[in-house]
Amino acid sequence: MTNNIAKSTLYGVLASAILLGVYFVVLTLVSGWGYAQSQFADFWYYIISLVVGFGIQIALYQYLRGLVRSGQGMLPAQAGNVAGVSGVTSTVSMISCCAHYAVSVLPILGITGIATFVAQYQVDIFWAGLTMNVFGIIFIGSNIITFKQLHA
Repeated sequence: MTNNIAKSTLYGVLASAILLGVYFVVLTLVSGWGYAQSQFADFWYYIISLVVGFGIQIALYQYLRGLVRSGQGMLPAQAGNVAGVSGVTSTVSMISCCAHYAVSVLPILGITGIATFVAQYQVDIFWAGLTMNVFGIIFIGSNIITFKQLHA
């Protein structure tokens, strides 16, 4: 059991680090390192919240998987789907802060309207990502509670 908690925590920390890394890589590639740093400074509270929430979901999901692998039952398939959707939402939310700088490149691709929309509603997109994180944590957490009650 303790090994499962440690392993799950490690997965959560790694998932958070990877998500934060993706944020900095994408912003740096689109607008440069200085811009990535300034956007992080402006929106750190959203970005860190998204990263931590995603890491918690991955940790909870890995913990649930560990319970199942110990031979105690079946894994609810929805838990993995929620973690995946929330991870994508978190990544899109964080990357949205560079979208308005991509507008100069995107006309070539024909998606200027999308970039403008994302830039205009950046904070709303952050909130959507945070909402998905909370939903995912509650959903996976309730699956763990239910699982433990059924297999106690």
